[in-house]
Amino acid sequence: MNFRRRTSGRTGPLGRSLLAAALLAGSFLAPASYSHAAAGQTIRVALYADIGSKYKSTTQQVTLQSENAFTLNSVQGASAPLFTVPARSQIRVSLDSYKVKVLETASWQEAAEAAKKLQSTSDKPQLFSASRSGSKVYQLYTGPYASESAAKEGLARVGKAGLSIPTGQAPALAGPKHLSAGQYATLEEAAGTADQLNTAGFDAWQAAVTGTDGAARYEVWTGEAASDAELTALQTSLAAALPQLTLTPASSSGLLLRTDAGLDWSSETQAAHYVVSGSGAKFMAVGNEAGINLAERSKRTYRGNLELGGLSGSLSVINEVPLEQYLYAVVGGEVSASWPEEALKAQAVAARSYALAQGTKFDVANVVDTTLSQVYNGIGAEASSIIKAVDATAGEVLKNGGKIVEAVFSANAGGMTAEPAEVWANGGDAFASKPSSGDVSAAAAKKWYYLQLPSGVSGYAREDNIKLTGQSTAGGLRMATATTEGVNIRPLPVIESSVKPVGQLNPGDNAYVLDLVYESGSYSWIKGPFTSADLLKSLAGKTSSTLPSSIVSLQVTQRGASGRATQVKANGNILEVKYPDLFRSAFGGLPSTLFDIVPAGSYTVLGADGATATVGSSQNAGVLTGSGTVSAKGSGTVVMGADGKSRAVSGSSGFYFIGWGNGHGLGMSQWGVKGMADQGYDYREILQHYFNNVTIVKE
Repeated sequence: MNFRRRTSGRTGPLGRSLLAAALLAGSFLAPASYSHAAAGQTIRVALYADIGSKYKSTTQQVTLQSENAFTLNSVQGASAPLFTVPARSQIRVSLDSYKVKVLETASWQEAAEAAKKLQSTSDKPQLFSASRSGSKVYQLYTGPYASESAAKEGLARVGKAGLSIPTGQAPALAGPKHLSAGQYATLEEAAGTADQLNTAGFDAWQAAVTGTDGAARYEVWTGEAASDAELTALQTSLAAALPQLTLTPASSSGLLLRTDAGLDWSSETQAAHYVVSGSGAKFMAVGNEAGINLAERSKRTYRGNLELGGLSGSLSVINEVPLEQYLYAVVGGEVSASWPEEALKAQAVAARSYALAQGTKFDVANVVDTTLSQVYNGIGAEASSIIKAVDATAGEVLKNGGKIVEAVFSANAGGMTAEPAEVWANGGDAFASKPSSGDVSAAAAKKWYYLQLPSGVSGYAREDNIKLTGQSTAGGLRMATATTEGVNIRPLPVIESSVKPVGQLNPGDNAYVLDLVYESGSYSWIKGPFTSADLLKSLAGKTSSTLPSSIVSLQVTQRGASGRATQVKANGNILEVKYPDLFRSAFGGLPSTLFDIVPAGSYTVLGADGATATVGSSQNAGVLTGSGTVSAKGSGTVVMGADGKSRAVSGSSGFYFIGWGNGHGLGMSQWGVKGMADQGYDYREILQHYFNNVTIVKE
C-alpha cells in the first residue's frame, strides 16, 4: 500500500526523543495450536491466580464493594443467588485452606496488637469475631496457606514471633475439613443450629450450597480439622455433647459465612467474610452497571463478574467481562485518551486481535491484567473517546492467512520496528521491520545540553536553564553559562530526585557545550554508568555463558534489520541468551535493545579520514580529532567525531547504554501510531503499515 507522507530510514541516534507511556513487554507470540475465541464471547482475565510458570499473582484475601447491590452465586448452571451484598457494603473473600489459629480472646485490642506484629511477616493475619457460650470472642489466624506443610512451617514461625498469647493457649494448626449439622431452607434456620453449637463451645458457621435443582440451600458447618483423624475425634465429641444433631462430613462445595473483624487495625470494624470451601469450588460475584471494586488490586473497579475459586492452593479471581467492554479499559490503559481518534481506533483493533489470538493461553483465563498480556486497569482507565473508538471498530480484527494476528505492540519503536528474529525469533510473515518516524512525537518539549565544566566534570543541564555566550573554543566547542544561580548538572539528561547532581553552574561561569540531546525517556535514553559488578549481578541467571570475574570490554557485535542488538560480547566472548529481547533484563532493565554501548572511561572516535583513535581517562589531553591530534589543552578530555559531535571522557569505569525506543519493538509502535494519526492517516492505513499482508475483518 502506498503512503502519502511516509518517511524512510532511521533518524540519527542522538536526534531522537522520549516517551512515558505504558509498554507491552514480555508477551510471547502464541503457538499456532492456540485457537481463538469468538468475538462475541466474554473474555476471562486473571487478576489473581497461581498458574505455575505461566503466571503467578496471589493474595490472602480480597475485599469487594460496589455502589450497587450485587450477589454471590454458584457457577453451577443457572443457580439462584446464595447471598446478596448490599450497596456500598464491604465484604471479604478468602479460600478455605490450612491456617494457624494463633489465639482467641475476648479483647479486640489484644487480638489487634498481635495482628499488627504479624502484618510485616510472611504469616499474614486474619481476625474473625465469633460467639463462645453466648459471649463475643475474637479469633486470630495466619494464612491461609497453600498446603498443610506450608501451614506447619507457618506454625513454627508464629511460635517464635514473640506474641503475647493468653494463658492456657498455644498456636495450633487448623484445616479445611468440616462436619455438617444438616441442611436448612433459610439462613435463619441455620443460624439457630449454629447458636446451639457455639453455646456448647464448638465453632460453627452458616454455609451456602447449591442444590441439585439450582436453588440455594443452607447448612451449618463446624470444626476446622486438618486431618480425617481429627474430624473423627471431633464427631465423637459433638455426638456426646449434642446427641440430637446428625453430623456428617461436609463434602460439597460451599460458601462459609464468617464475620471479619480485621478491616481496620486501629478500631474494630466488622464485615461479612465468605470462605470458598471444597475441592474445585467456584462462586461468582455477579456485577452490575457500577462495577465491583477490588481493594487489593489497587482499588480498581471492574465491569462484568468476578469468579472466586481456588487454584494450586491459592485464591483465584478471574474477571469475566464482555470483550468490547474489556477493550474500553485496555485501550485506556495502553494509550492516552487525548490521542487522535484514528490512533485510538488502531489501538482498539490491535488489542482486540491480540486478545482473541490468546485462546486459553493461561489455562483458566484467556489473558492476565498485566503487561504479560495487555494493561487492564478496569473502569478507571475508560474515557468517552476510548469508548467511541472501540465501538466504532466493534468486532474488527487483523487477519493474515485466514487467522487472527496476535497483534503485539510496544510503546515506542525508536524510529524502526523490529524483525521477529530481533525479539523472540518467531512471529510469522505479518511482522517485519518498518520505519516508524512518528515515534519522535513522544519527545519532551525541552532538550538538555551536554556540558563540560571548568573542573573537567561533564553532565547535563536542561536547555531552559542555560544560554549560549556566543563564544567558542579553538577546537570549535561553543561556550555556555547558567541563566540562574545554582543550576544542577545531572549525570544523565533527566531529573532523578534520588541521584545527586555531579556539579553546579552559576551565571558567569562558562562551560563547554558538547551536545544537545533529548531528555532521557522512552524515545531516546541514556542509562549508566554500570560497573562490572553491576553487570555481572544483572547477567546472573539470564545467560547460559560462563561469566568472567570482571567485565573489561562490552560490545554489540551483531545487529538485526532494525539495528537492535542480537549479539553482545563481554571480554570478546558471546553472551548467550535464549532470545535477543532478553538483553533488556540481562543489562538491568533497559528500555529496549536498540542501543549502543559506550565505555565510561574511554571513547573511540572515527575521524573524517577514516582513522580511529581511542582515548582513555588517564590521558592528559584536551580536544582530540579523529586522527588523534590534540587541538587544545584542558583539565578534561573531549573527543570530537567527524560529525562535529563531542563527548567528554569521564574518570569513572563502567559502561553507558545509549538507546532509542521503549519496549520490544515488534509489531505496532504506539507512539508511531500517534505520529501517523497526527499526519492524517486513518486507522486502516496505520495498521496496514505496521503489519504485513493483513486484512481488517469484522468478526
